[in-house]
Amino acid sequence: MTHSAVSRVVHFSLLAIATATLSAGCGHQSAKKTDAVTIKPGTRLERKGDEIMVCGQLFHTGAPVVLWTDPGGYDAYRTERRFSAIDQSSFQATTRAATTQKSIGVDSPNRYGLRRSVLTTQQAEEVRGGGWPLELLQEKVDQFVIHYDVAGTSQRCFFVLHDNRNLSVQFMLDIDGTIYQTMDCKERAWHAGVANSRSVGIEIANMGAYASGESELYKQWYGKDENGRTRITVPDRLGDGGVRTKNFVGYPARDELIVGEVQGRTRRQYDFTPQQYDSLTKLTATLCTVFPKITADYPRDEQGALITKVLTDDQFDAYHGVLGHYHVSKDKSDPGPAFQWDHVIDGARQMMGLPKKSAHGAVKTVPTTQPSNLASAEVSR
Repeated sequence: MTHSAVSRVVHFSLLAIATATLSAGCGHQSAKKTDAVTIKPGTRLERKGDEIMVCGQLFHTGAPVVLWTDPGGYDAYRTERRFSAIDQSSFQATTRAATTQKSIGVDSPNRYGLRRSVLTTQQAEEVRGGGWPLELLQEKVDQFVIHYDVAGTSQRCFFVLHDNRNLSVQFMLDIDGTIYQTMDCKERAWHAGVANSRSVGIEIANMGAYASGESELYKQWYGKDENGRTRITVPDRLGDGGVRTKNFVGYPARDELIVGEVQGRTRRQYDFTPQQYDSLTKLTATLCTVFPKITADYPRDEQGALITKVLTDDQFDAYHGVLGHYHVSKDKSDPGPAFQWDHVIDGARQMMGLPKKSAHGAVKTVPTTQPSNLASAEVSR
C-alpha cells in the first residue's frame, strides 16, 4: 500500500518538501529504496512546522504554522465548544445554553460544509463519497479573502467564531505571526458569504477600523511603551491571549493611526504587526502557487488603483485573486484602510518568481445592471 507526500512548491527558497514513499509488499519485501534512502514501515515523518494542508497534502510556507491536529491548534471539525467547561461543551449543551445566552448562535454541530455551489451533481457525489482530488479543488478555488477579526488574538477569534457564532475560517493569523489552520482547505468555511464556495479565508488578529480614532476598543488594546511607541496591550482579563510566542510584545507596523476610505466612509485603524505581514506574504505566495487560479493581485480599477468598496456582481463573478471582505460584502470594512496591499502582493509575487503586477486594473469597471445579491446584514455561511 503506497502513501505519498507532496512534491515541492516551486519558486520558494523555503518551500521545498521531500517526497517519501512507504511500501509494504508481499513475501520478504519489508522496505523499499527510494532515491537511495531506505524507509522502513512505521518510520515517523517529521513536520518542519511551516506546512499547510490542502486535500490531505502538506505544502511548505516558510512561516510558522500550527495545524488543527497539533498541540495548541484550533480544530474547526469538532462539534463541541472549545472554551466551555467540558461537561457544558457538547452541541446539545450548547443549544440549551443558547436559549438563555443570546451571544451564542450555534444552531448546527458543524461549522463548515461542502463547496456545493461550484460543483456539478456528479462532482458533489464524488467529493462527498470519496474526498477531494487536489486537481479538482485547484479548479474550483480562485479567491483568497482577507479579514480582520476584531478579536485581538487568534484564541479569542476562534472563541467568537466557533463557540459563539457557528462560523469558521480556514486560517487565523495571530499578532506574533503564527498561522493557525483550523481545517483542510478543501472544506467550505463559513466566513465570507457568497465567496465561501470558491475561496479560502484568513482572519488576522486586529481590532479593526472605526469612524472615530477614539474607539473604546483602542483604549483597551493599544498603549504606549516607555519610548512613546504604540504597542498592543492585550487586556488583563485575557491573560496572554493565547499568543504562542511567550512574552511577545506586538507593535503596529506604523506607529500612528492610519486614516483611509472604505465603502465611501473615512475610517481609522492601527496597522497590523510586521510579523503578521511577513507570515501573510508567505502564505499568500503559497496559496497562489498551490491554487493557480488565485492571481497574486488585488481588485484594482482601470488606473491600477485599489478598489476600496464592494465589487459589483459582475466584477465579483469575474474576479479571481486576493481580496478583502469589503470587496465581497457592502456592510464590511475589513481588512481596513491600514492594510498594506502592495507590501503583501509585491512580496508574494517576488517569492513566486513573478514580475511586478501590471499597471492596469485587475477587474472590469463596467457597472452591472443586475441588482445586488448581497444582503446588507448577510453573515458568513
